Amino acid sequence: MENKITYLDRNEYNYGPAPEIGEVLKNFDPNKLCFYTRIYDEGKKSILSDYISTLYGVPEKQVILGYGGEDILKQVVHCFLAGGPKTKTLLIPKFSWWYYKSIAEEVNGRTIFYPLYEEGDTFKYDIEGMQKITEQEKPEMILIASPNNPTGNSLSESELDRILSFIDKDTVVVIDEAYASFANKDTSYIKPLIEKYPNLLIVRTLSKFYGLPGLRLGFAFMGSNLTPFLNYSTKYLGYNRISEEIGIAVFKASDYYQRIADLMAEDRVTYRKELGVLDGFKVYRSDANFILVKYPIAMKSELQKALKEKGLIVKFMNEENINTHMRITLGTQKQNRLVIDTIKEVAKNFKP
Repeated sequence: MENKITYLDRNEYNYGPAPEIGEVLKNFDPNKLCFYTRIYDEGKKSILSDYISTLYGVPEKQVILGYGGEDILKQVVHCFLAGGPKTKTLLIPKFSWWYYKSIAEEVNGRTIFYPLYEEGDTFKYDIEGMQKITEQEKPEMILIASPNNPTGNSLSESELDRILSFIDKDTVVVIDEAYASFANKDTSYIKPLIEKYPNLLIVRTLSKFYGLPGLRLGFAFMGSNLTPFLNYSTKYLGYNRISEEIGIAVFKASDYYQRIADLMAEDRVTYRKELGVLDGFKVYRSDANFILVKYPIAMKSELQKALKEKGLIVKFMNEENINTHMRITLGTQKQNRLVIDTIKEVAKNFKP
């Protein structure tokens, strides 16, 4: 009998949704789908953007909704990099999600990597290097990911403020915070940050911490200088009315998701303790729902074979300077135990 496939390669969610989501689907009135939302009569985009506004203390006009965080990222890059006689520039982290570069290329934008460096068991943004490249290239947009995928490192508030302070106010700054809720429960910094830096867009999603990538629902907080993007992204006839109600239910179920995040935090420690002591292995600190593991490259085919035999799919990195690493999504504690034991068994029996 074939093993059931366990997908641990795209940072998806193996714990299942909060019970409140099932209640929304069970009780949703399908007659609502026969009519557009009427909240735009109040000058608002959605019952969800209105709810997020209250939850985060940010004016509703500065809350953006999208078809996942991915959609918001794509829209903002297209909005500010497309058009004009000259090629426009986006700065992105050296090790980062391939999609950033791809969406810039869709509008003939130029991407330039700014440096990250490895220090001990983590990666860090090279802030001085970022400043040098920013002053040299004068980009139209800078994208920062915190926590960053695939390295798992995040910026402190002071580091972020230091970076934002040297960026020209005419440069759009986008912070991808898809994994931020794993790193920090406190969100009180968001409102003062977009007030201090009106050229800033902070993008979040329900795909990671809230474990609903299949819902395709993201949100963002926009500084006041980015009004053109508000007009670009807003849907005149409103948003999916089922998704709106599910989104509200998800935020109300934050205790459920925090309990699971705490289990993931325990498993991050387990990965580091058990794999970090193996010869040739290194497990990096992570503030996200994945762990980055460096392994002996000679062991790659054996690892791939053993994991596949157990029905485990993880991400073997192939980007330059990080192609001896694998990124493993944190699954359930049972799934994580199986991954760890499988890797340990390969390392124990491996003969170069």
